[in-house]
Amino acid sequence: MYATTARIERLKPPGRRAFVPWLFMLTGDVQALFKGKTPLPWLGAAGVAAFIALYLTAVFTALDERRRHTRIPLLALVGLAVVTYALGIGYAGNWLLCFPLLSLASGIVLRGGRRQLGPVILTLSGSAGIIAGLRGGPSDSLTVSYGTLLSGLVAAAILSLFETVAQLRATRQELARTAVEKERLRFSRDLHDLLGHTMSVVVVKAEAVRRLAPKNLEAALGQAADIEAVGRQALTEIREAVTGYREGSLATELDRARSALDAAGIEAVVRREGPPLAPQTEALLGWVVREGVTNVVRHSGASRCEIEVRSGMDQVRLEITDDGGGVGSRATGTYADGTPKIGGTGLKGLAERLSTAGGWLESGPAGRRGFRLVAELPVDTGDVVEAEVEGARTA
Repeated sequence: MYATTARIERLKPPGRRAFVPWLFMLTGDVQALFKGKTPLPWLGAAGVAAFIALYLTAVFTALDERRRHTRIPLLALVGLAVVTYALGIGYAGNWLLCFPLLSLASGIVLRGGRRQLGPVILTLSGSAGIIAGLRGGPSDSLTVSYGTLLSGLVAAAILSLFETVAQLRATRQELARTAVEKERLRFSRDLHDLLGHTMSVVVVKAEAVRRLAPKNLEAALGQAADIEAVGRQALTEIREAVTGYREGSLATELDRARSALDAAGIEAVVRREGPPLAPQTEALLGWVVREGVTNVVRHSGASRCEIEVRSGMDQVRLEITDDGGGVGSRATGTYADGTPKIGGTGLKGLAERLSTAGGWLESGPAGRRGFRLVAELPVDTGDVVEAEVEGARTA
């Protein structure tokens, strides 16, 4: 299911060239012009040339974000409608296929504007049916009318769907970034409060030591002992806060990975898509990022490394690839059973932790050159992941 979701998310909206092949619907009209079967062929040729030019202008500008909201697409669409009606009324026959193409262009130009699109498509469909009925027959009328209605609505629906998905994805990523920023702000505020309180106590007691030392050495030593106790307690609290923050943020590990790769002269490409993850899931993926990037820096000899995180409805996938010598890790010791350790913490240990959490880890050469590390986890790994993170923390 995750693979299907990932493929859907990777789909891109149709580009400008995707609508060019539809012009082959005019092949019959062009052949009739060359064979001399069309009255006033020079006029028909001019009409076809104008139709193609206006169609391409309307479609290309409507799919260009810089010119989509200008007058150019609308003016080209109006000109296209004039040429379409002229060719349809003047020649009929196969020339009525210009109406589905006009409807297609209308769906592209007017997508997102339901109030304008609906009446325009219905008008074009009705006009095509009436002209076909008067110049052709009942069967031609129904076919052309239905084709005109369907082409415009389908084009508008597909493009609107892709744009809506893109907007939702951007909103989701923005919400995730906002959540991370809020968490960082919360952490900095908590750390500030912790250090501010601790340092205030230390300063007050240090002043007391200075005042009491000349008069009462025993009392001064008691105050000094309090300073030591406060300092140790503050150090413990700070370590706990920092450790929890570091392990709870995959974004932090990705930032560190990018920094480490840049420092090693390796081009870093980091991509992350999907909703925010549970802290336990992010912590386990953070270990994978740390281990994989360490192996790339130390052993791969790569010039480029890509890190991609994609989270769907029920699965999250992390993939690290490089263009190095096909070596992603190196044995650095052995486990109790004689199995070689790999890359410090070891890919084997990571694989075991992911397996316990319901996921899996796969590594190996990426084609003729390079190395690939792939990890997948359920989005909600629950207490199992938390237990594994605690085990990794104490390892």
